[in-house]
Amino acid sequence: MEKIWIGISACLLGQNVRYDGGHQHDRYITDTLGRWFEWVPVCPEVEYGLPIPRESMRLVGDPEAPRLVTIRTRIDHTDGMLAWAEKRLEALAAEDLCGFIFKSRSPSSGMAAVKVYGETGMAVKKGVGIFAGVFMKRFPLLPVEEDGRLNDPLLRENFIERIFVYRRWRELERRDGGMKELVAFHAEHKLLILSHSPKHLTALGRLVANPDRMKLRALREVYFRNLMEGLRLTATTAKQTNVLEHMAGYFKKRLTPDEKKELGEVIGLYRRGLLPLIVPVTLIAHYVRLYDEPYLQKQIYLHPHPSELMLRNHG
Repeated sequence: MEKIWIGISACLLGQNVRYDGGHQHDRYITDTLGRWFEWVPVCPEVEYGLPIPRESMRLVGDPEAPRLVTIRTRIDHTDGMLAWAEKRLEALAAEDLCGFIFKSRSPSSGMAAVKVYGETGMAVKKGVGIFAGVFMKRFPLLPVEEDGRLNDPLLRENFIERIFVYRRWRELERRDGGMKELVAFHAEHKLLILSHSPKHLTALGRLVANPDRMKLRALREVYFRNLMEGLRLTATTAKQTNVLEHMAGYFKKRLTPDEKKELGEVIGLYRRGLLPLIVPVTLIAHYVRLYDEPYLQKQIYLHPHPSELMLRNHG
């Protein structure tokens, strides 16, 4: 499979670009995710023109509109950084990115909960890095995450799952698919959407039915915005269980009593937190192949990302 282009804070790749001349190499990112992702490294502070090493900076002032200021000399780099970022975003728009991984807590690249210092010197963790903030405004539907949050298995799975959905959508757009292709895309992603938000699945179903006869381009824009909004919601155990039971219903007339009992027990053990999601999903996928179930064969839910990433193996 052709690799997916992902933007990333350069220090996470092991590049010595931090203020102290060091890096924050993340082996999971390079060694595991790097098998499927091609990286587009960005270091806002170095690309903006600051040296290595350099005086450290922090966010100060209003958490809603903080300034980027050096700690010792109090030089304000906010306007310069924003001017550079505007040009960099234009270049990144041409990179065909399907996601971005930011460096957590960075005053330039932190995605959330960055310290912002007030006049008294007290800090609140309510800021967003200067570059990260304008990036997310420019690309609001692009999957983004921070290195620290990728240690949470649910957040990691959600992020990577959205990247692969984003990639499939971009492929549909490149083919300039018609209404038939949009309907097929929605049908294939139904159970995946259901695992995140039944509410969004209902709304997206109405959009695809297109009772208002929207033009295709406008319809696709609204559909994709709602799709990515829904997928950002956590796929909880309760919602996953709902999907598993829904799929099990396709086999209620085909399975033997023992098979039905086993499948029900496996789903129940997952619901109680005693088995990882991969176990009931694998069992259902086995029955999909065994009984050649056409609807479920096409469901992205059963194979949303490479199995080697082991994203559904956590407890």
